[in-house]
Amino acid sequence: MEALRIGLIGYGAAGRGIHARLARETGQEVVTVVTRTRDEQVRADWPAARVVPTVDALLAGADGLDLVVVASPTGEHAAHVRAALEADVAVLVDKPLATTRTQAAALVRLAREHGGRLTVFQNRRWDPEQLTLRALLDAGRLGRVHRFERRWERYRPQPQQRWKEQDPVAGGLLLDLGAHLVDSAVQLFGPVRRVHAELRALTTPALDDVFLALEHVADADGHHVVSHLWGGGLVGAPGPRTRVLGERGAYLVTSYEGEPTPFAVLDDAYTAGRRPGEPEHEGWLVRGTERTPVPRAAGGHADLYRAVQAWIRADGPVPVDPADAVATARVLDAARVASETGVAQLVV
Repeated sequence: MEALRIGLIGYGAAGRGIHARLARETGQEVVTVVTRTRDEQVRADWPAARVVPTVDALLAGADGLDLVVVASPTGEHAAHVRAALEADVAVLVDKPLATTRTQAAALVRLAREHGGRLTVFQNRRWDPEQLTLRALLDAGRLGRVHRFERRWERYRPQPQQRWKEQDPVAGGLLLDLGAHLVDSAVQLFGPVRRVHAELRALTTPALDDVFLALEHVADADGHHVVSHLWGGGLVGAPGPRTRVLGERGAYLVTSYEGEPTPFAVLDDAYTAGRRPGEPEHEGWLVRGTERTPVPRAAGGHADLYRAVQAWIRADGPVPVDPADAVATARVLDAARVASETGVAQLVV
């Protein structure tokens, strides 16, 4: 399949560290980059790429682009996505799509006016962790689930001096990690009916202590799942990454991406004793004292870029429906109100 010609807006932690890396891994070509301070990095990574200082300069050459990737700070997403759509270029925007539901919904409407060529980088749908849990649920090994817990907790008592920590409107963990956490819960257990939230800024101007309790829409039998989701930057003892409770047992993931947690000790004996050829495990199926390793599902974030390539080159399905990002934004907006008022908010 022919490589995509990508125009990349932003070359920081997301632009260079994630998107440019995945583009290279999947054989795409970054041809233009918007950056004012990282031109030397661009030339080292992509010698043939053009470096421009503004989005307008990028879009002046829109005829030579197949895809614009928006990896700018969250507060700039709406303006950059709008400009790219109006230039009739397909857009992949880093999550969250926008800072509010109103902004996100307006962008989705604009995309429909321009052929619907908009998708969102919800890359955590392609995590082996998420894929493993999805397969476990589909196989019915947990039975009917009543509670889903996921934590994205770190211990960073000295916060970084960057926009994510310093911008109280577009930064913070609610928009950053909350967009992933809510999307993961909805993908597994369906739309959210009600949300309770506890949101605080402990060490930075932006939110760095987030707890969400989501009540998912009930099924035909009246049963609903409750999701408890945490995001924190001042957590000296991070809890288990994922815990799912069902009538036939529980699923437990102890740690995540190398973040230290005291629960990781549960993995040590299995990892040390794993024989050649045995699969790596992603988590544990637990029933009281009984603990069975669950093999890790195949997959990774590069598969999202391959899906984007197929979407553009072969008329494949949209990798992430941008309407999903609007639904996530609706939950996050309701979470802010719930935290401010102390009253759980209806979402649908």
